[in-house]
Amino acid sequence: MLDPYGPAARAVAWTWWAMFGFSAVVLVGVVALWLIGMRRPPAAVPEEKVARYNRRWIVWGGIVLPCVSIVLLLSFGIPQGKRMLPLPVEGVQPLKVEVIGHQWWWEVRYPESGVVTANQMNLPAGRPLDIHVSSADVIHSFWIPRLGGKIDMIPGRTNVIRLEADRLATHRGQCSEFCGMQHTHMILYSEVQTAEDFATWLKARQQWQAPAPQPEARSLFERECAACHQVSGLESPLGGITDETLLIGPDLGDVGSRSHLGAGVLKNEPGAIRRWLSEHQTLKPENRMPPLDHLRDTELDVLADWLETLTP
Repeated sequence: MLDPYGPAARAVAWTWWAMFGFSAVVLVGVVALWLIGMRRPPAAVPEEKVARYNRRWIVWGGIVLPCVSIVLLLSFGIPQGKRMLPLPVEGVQPLKVEVIGHQWWWEVRYPESGVVTANQMNLPAGRPLDIHVSSADVIHSFWIPRLGGKIDMIPGRTNVIRLEADRLATHRGQCSEFCGMQHTHMILYSEVQTAEDFATWLKARQQWQAPAPQPEARSLFERECAACHQVSGLESPLGGITDETLLIGPDLGDVGSRSHLGAGVLKNEPGAIRRWLSEHQTLKPENRMPPLDHLRDTELDVLADWLETLTP
């Protein structure tokens, strides 16, 4: 949060430093008065003066000081918060990205280009982003600390936050609203690219033709996976899911090229998909993917070998 990579994140960081500085001044002042009060020798004070002093402390310390503090902080914080509102930008068209929270993974859509992925975002540097967030089940919260503030993802409601990245890097996002047992294992990786690289990535995803599975892999996928997953980029769809809004599990069209599996649980190295298929309930207990213990090792190998080829 204190290492910002964009204007919205810098606004959050400066707000934090302002609040920290102000609270430090208040703390030093209170401690100083406390030490003076402890070290000052006792003196006889008339009853009427005690009452007057008490009233002064109540008025100035209990009413005036908090009110002035709140006004100062709001006058500084409100303009900074406006940087994250989806306000019109002259001469620039913000990129719309839809992010849907699930227990416990992220569905990411680029509606203007029809691209769908999961647990990762590719973002162009130097262009405002309007992130439209919602939830498919319980309340989640979208937060990429180095890019800006967080915003709640509420079932049946769409909230929008304006972010922008001005440096190339890969950032870790995190669900920041407790949403169940695997809340901490709900990670979103965001790669900031140059505008040219982002356009190339988007075009490649739009034109991607996934390799058709062999008959055995197709049969296994349709029987075991297609009730919850789809594979974008296939000329002939698998199973019955054709509407993205019906997804229960992530779209697997680019699963072979993702940096991690299970929303950050397992690094996507050679053999990782095969391990996820057989150990996902151990790696991420209570996730909604049922165990595949009834499948033979050779069947899991066939399924994993095909999924590893999905690398647009």
